[in-house]
Amino acid sequence: MSRESRWWFLRKVARLLMSGFRRVEVRHFHLVFLSRDQLCSLAFPLSNIYFIACAYVRGFHSDQFQKCNKPVHWGVPFLLAALPFVARFSQSIRPYSFHSLHIQGGKYLTGIMYFFCYYLWRHKGLDRAGHDASFVFFCLFGIIYSTYASLWDLLMDWSVLRPHARFKFLRQDLIYSRHAMFYYLAIITNVLIRFLWIIYIPTGGPSTPLRSWVVALFEVLRRCQWNMYRLENEHLGNMDQYRITREVPLPYSFDDLSHETDPGDEDDHSQPCESTRSARSRRRKVVR
Repeated sequence: MSRESRWWFLRKVARLLMSGFRRVEVRHFHLVFLSRDQLCSLAFPLSNIYFIACAYVRGFHSDQFQKCNKPVHWGVPFLLAALPFVARFSQSIRPYSFHSLHIQGGKYLTGIMYFFCYYLWRHKGLDRAGHDASFVFFCLFGIIYSTYASLWDLLMDWSVLRPHARFKFLRQDLIYSRHAMFYYLAIITNVLIRFLWIIYIPTGGPSTPLRSWVVALFEVLRRCQWNMYRLENEHLGNMDQYRITREVPLPYSFDDLSHETDPGDEDDHSQPCESTRSARSRRRKVVR
């Protein structure tokens, strides 16, 4: 990556993180609003920036894990991991945001508290030795955040779990209607991965860094799956509002109207326009 490209990338990331404190221009809309949720799934790589920088400064010696992963430094990984959530929370509580975004801010606030309790409990050394009050708060905020985020994913981002929809507990329209089974599978896996933090609870077994890597890997896979159904729901919403359509059906029909032609012009042939009903039926076929 060239120097200009690196500076461009750093500026866009800075604008993305500061989107809650400054206005977002139209040319940055897609970068900010499509990338903001992706960073929330990169909490594990972001939290390891401090460790990588420390190991690089020390020359990658054999004792780098003991030197760079001291419990007294737990605040730095927490701040790096919670940075995307802080940016999203600040963006959600802006005075001129939509009401739904204010509700969404609660999800990011509970996510910040979840990471705070997790790093506090882990770097106190109790993740392998025992449990205390920090463990109780870690489980409490873990349950709240996972439930909050799962419901928001399904009800708001994917628009599923509609009880009276044509596809039971999905939504009225599906692009891949012939493969509805995969929608149910995505709902189940999304919820399970949201609650994958419970693998930290057992004191025995694999090390905590290995468990963190497993959780981070499944979170990235969940985000890839989330992107597919989120974009599908956005596309269907745009079609319903006629933002994306080949033809806009007219509110009236020409079928019952008589057309008079000019007798002196034999080349003019009036063509009856397509009715609104037929246009809508073709649009449904496109959606399906």
